[in-house]
Amino acid sequence: MGFQTEFNSVCKFKSEQELFELLEYGRGKMVKQGFRVFPTGQKVIAYTPDNVAVAIVKIVASIAEINFQGQEVTEVEMLLIRKLNEEESRVQTALADEMFFGEQAQG
Repeated sequence: MGFQTEFNSVCKFKSEQELFELLEYGRGKMVKQGFRVFPTGQKVIAYTPDNVAVAIVKIVASIAEINFQGQEVTEVEMLLIRKLNEEESRVQTALADEMFFGEQAQG
């Protein structure tokens, strides 16, 4: 229970379909389990389920609620600012692995 804060520079997708819709249509949403706080109005890096940086997105809404099944969920709506080029993706992916994702796997 309670809110979990997402770190400011990351928006990680768990669903390939949600990511595809964002990249294809320029606008999308993702649903996360639990109550989370996303930085509404800020630009962040979007990552694939495999922790690869793919785009810069702007968080336009973050709605935490208890759904009809009684689960705590957070819906995050976003706009695609632009896709990252190969070099940007490589650098951002390496940095995120060192700063965030690698630590979670070890701990």
